Amino acid sequence: MNQGLNISKGVRYMMIAALAFSVMGALIKQVNHIHIVQIVFFRSIITAATCTVLLTKKKVSLLGENQFLLILRSILGLISMTLFFITIQRIPFGASVTLRYLAPFFSIILAVWLLKEKANWMQWIFFVLAIVGVFIMKGFDTRIDNLSLFYSLTSAVLVAGVYVTIKKIGNSEHPLVIINYFMGITTIISGILLFFFWEPVTMYELGVLVLVGVMGYFGQRFMTISLQVESIVNVAPFKYLELVYAFAIGYFIFGEGYSWMSLIGICCILIAVIANFKVKSEITT
Repeated sequence: MNQGLNISKGVRYMMIAALAFSVMGALIKQVNHIHIVQIVFFRSIITAATCTVLLTKKKVSLLGENQFLLILRSILGLISMTLFFITIQRIPFGASVTLRYLAPFFSIILAVWLLKEKANWMQWIFFVLAIVGVFIMKGFDTRIDNLSLFYSLTSAVLVAGVYVTIKKIGNSEHPLVIINYFMGITTIISGILLFFFWEPVTMYELGVLVLVGVMGYFGQRFMTISLQVESIVNVAPFKYLELVYAFAIGYFIFGEGYSWMSLIGICCILIAVIANFKVKSEITT
């Protein structure tokens, strides 16, 4: 009996994470005049505080069992996140998210190479199609300078490292422990830097910064759980939905125009994601 598409838990969580991160990025773009250290601090402290409270209530150790991997994941995430936030401030929102979306492609390569995961040959074709879509959307946008491009590519490679590290940790750690390490280390480092870079903010700006932290928490939690419960090869492509969300937000909220090439690129990514999901479903049923 055909019951339609049965979306797995890992895919659902990644889709929710993509939406939360898109909203977070839009909020950062809204206050792009605020120093990046302040944004990183508010992004991290709210999540760190929430995770600490929840872990304490659950009586789960804050130290975890894999300190080296947890610290490695945190450092990679901190640098990647900071570079991404900088590009959001420097270039159009849709473009900044687009460039970072080379990350799932890098993660698939690393997963196959380091974790010995398998990818169906058709999935590789769809992954390539998605990457082609990313480059088509980028096009020849003169608003993207070389330094911003470097920041974006570096951020994407580091995100791939984060994906693989989380997968290496697996289910040996509570999802909140992984997030708490990341946000805790980020809070400490950005908090120290805050003494040198703090700038006064209005109540409105403070409210936006708080919302950045809230959205970041939900995005981080759902993404971490997704990577823990399912193969990177299966869930990573669905992170591309954040790109579609970003272009919609950029168009309707920030008035960013897109060429026909950008629209073609979006279609390539949507086709790749849907086709990959269909192939994956047929393999697992």
